Order: sequence, then structure tokens, then C-alpha cells
Amino acid sequence: MAKWLTGEVIAVEHWTDTLFSLKLKADISPFKAGQYCKLALDIKGERIARAYSFVNAPESDYIEFYLVNVLNGKLSPYLHRLRPGDHVWITEESNGFFVIEEIPNSDTLWMFATGVAPGPYLSILQSGKDLERFKHIVLVHAVRYQQNLNYWPLMQKLAKQYQGKLIIKAVLSQDHHPDALSGRLPGLIANGALEASIGLSISNQNSHVMLCGNPQMIADCRDVLKYRDMHKHLRRRAGHITSEHYW
Repeated sequence: MAKWLTGEVIAVEHWTDTLFSLKLKADISPFKAGQYCKLALDIKGERIARAYSFVNAPESDYIEFYLVNVLNGKLSPYLHRLRPGDHVWITEESNGFFVIEEIPNSDTLWMFATGVAPGPYLSILQSGKDLERFKHIVLVHAVRYQQNLNYWPLMQKLAKQYQGKLIIKAVLSQDHHPDALSGRLPGLIANGALEASIGLSISNQNSHVMLCGNPQMIADCRDVLKYRDMHKHLRRRAGHITSEHYW
């Protein structure tokens, strides 16, 4: 059974009508960058809980989550209404294997995210631990519209901190910007446009790909990468693809 603690909301950022971030204070156990915990509220006599990944580094003095208000969702509309000073349940322990220590060595580490899924990568990059073994790190955030790139300023800040080692790229499926690629991420991998824009290749000889976000994106990217003889990474069998689903 999960042990629930009380978390206090210390800040709320409403990026759009549906996208928002919560910052909390809670005395949770130490976690690893890339992991997730559960948030919950007691609604109509029932405790409704969902898993969310941390955006902040484990060393931070606050806890941060990037969320979407799902239409007719059981929990997110209530989280969306929270204000500083409100309280939310949070699990003491965190979980998940979408952590950098599970990723094998490679020349280039590709981090692909859709929607609100860049959180684990931002936690990993802000922590900065165990990343020296990668020559290049590429963070790609794919969204529908430019206004959904809410953490882009933080990504730009991190890119400067990593002094050329970290490359960031935006992908817009229903919008256009001169600095972003247009289309869907799987298609941009398949036609080589993503690699051409970055100047690095994705292959089973030099790359590991992390996928986080929409399950359909993950499935489609895996299908594309199969043609390059890249397969899922398992502890019992080393591979080239590690994934985390965001529903």
C-alpha cells in the first residue's frame, strides 16, 4: 500500500487553457531523476490518484509537475483548480525505471517527448548526473502548436549550460516556426529530416533513443526504428530504445 503524504501547493502556472504546472512542498523520500510519483485528491468520497513524472531535479527544494487538464478527466480538472495554499495527496515513495542509470552507453542520447512529457528529461538534465558518458544529447519536444512549448526557455537555458553538448529541437505538427520542424516525429525520423536538422545520425551503432509521451507516437517511432535494426532495451538484453508512456 502506498503511504500518502500531504503536499502544499506553493505555485501554479497556467500556460494555456489546458496546460499547467504545479509546484509543491512535501517531505517525500529521495527519488531518481526520471521517476514518477502519484498525486491524489479525495473527490466525492473516493481518493482519485494518477501518476506524474517530476520536472525538477531531485536536489531541488520543491517538487514540480507539468500537467494537462483532460476533458472529463477524473482528477486533472480538480488539480487544475488548485491554488497556492491548497493541499494535495502525494505518495512518499517514487517509482519508475526511466532513469539515466538504466540507459547503456552511446555516442548520442536522443530524448523524444510529446505534449507534457518532457518532464523526466528536464529532471535528468537539471540533475546532470551520469551524463558525461554521452558525447551528444538531443532533446526533441513535439507539440501541436508553438504556444505549447511552455518549457522552451528552460530548455534553452540548459542548452547554454551544457555548452554545445545538448541540442534542443522543437517539432510542430499543426503550426509553423522558422526554427522548428513541421510534421510528426515518426515521419521526420523516417524521412531523415530530423537528423539533417541536427547534424547527427540515429543508428544502432552510435545511438540510444528515449521515448516519452503519447503511446501512438512511441509505437510509431519504434516501428520506424526497427528498420534501422534498433530494438527495445531490456536488462536481460541490451537494446537501443527505452520508453515511458504518458496517457
